[in-house]
Order: sequence, then C-alpha cells, then structure tokens
Amino acid sequence: MPEIFLSIGSNIEPAIHIPAAIRDLRERFGPLTLSSIYETAAVGFAGPPFHNLIAAFASDEAPQTIARELRGIEERHGRRRESQKFSSRTLDVDLILYGDIRLDESPLHLPRDEITRYAFVLEPLAEIVPHHRHPTTGETYAELWADFDKTQVAQRKIAPAVQVK
Repeated sequence: MPEIFLSIGSNIEPAIHIPAAIRDLRERFGPLTLSSIYETAAVGFAGPPFHNLIAAFASDEAPQTIARELRGIEERHGRRRESQKFSSRTLDVDLILYGDIRLDESPLHLPRDEITRYAFVLEPLAEIVPHHRHPTTGETYAELWADFDKTQVAQRKIAPAVQVK
C-alpha cells in the first residue's frame, strides 16, 4: 500500500480545527503518523500565524478519492472555496505525496510543488521521513531541508495547544 502524506494547516482557531481534522482523518483512514506542529508566519498575505503539520498513513484508495475526502473534511470545518489562495483559513488539508507517484491531472498534481517551496511543508516532512526520497528530485527530505534557504523562514516548532495523539 502506498504511503500517503498530507499537509495540514490552520490560522483560524487552529487549536480547535487541527485536532478535529486529525480525529476525522483517523476515523476515515486509520492510524496516522504525525509531525510536530509548527507555527509559521502567513505567506503571501498579512494575517495571523498558521499552525502546520504533516500527517501520513497507508492506503490503496485512489489519489482522487483521497483528495475528495480531504476537501469534505475541510468544508465540514468551515473552509470556504470562494476565499483567495493566500488568505486566512479554518483548515487546509492537501494531499502532497502518494507513494512515489507523479501525477499531473488538474486539479491534482503529485508530488505537490509546495514540498520544495515552503518550509512549513518541507521541515515537518523531513522530521518524520528524513530518508525518504522526493519522487522527482531523488533527494532525501533531510537533504532538501538542509539545502533549503532559511534566511526568510519565520517558523518554529511548538507544543500543540491540545493533545492530538
């Protein structure tokens, strides 16, 4: 079964929405591996900081099916699609990796380019699977994180406000 990786973020009541999303994900997909939660400055707009983490699980469901389920979880937690790309949100749950599959079928693109572009995706991914290799670059996530330009990164590992285990 492929290992699935999700990027989870919230900057509107994250202490409520992130644990609730994790419960929903566990109920739907089973056991999860979770990274630490990182507090990250908003990227692309002025707003409150985000709480971000990576969740992983194994599944043989199609990536399109998983993506639809994630969208439903976001919507149940108040996510509205009419908002701008760079804006505050209750919950953002993105499928970023599906095993080693490379997929480019709009709207689903795997692996997501956010992995190598944003510290809030790459650092927690490197935390939980440092020796896994990026399907396109072939580099490990530890190598990618070590080489990442951190000069503009405003991010820190935090203790979750509520227990998410």
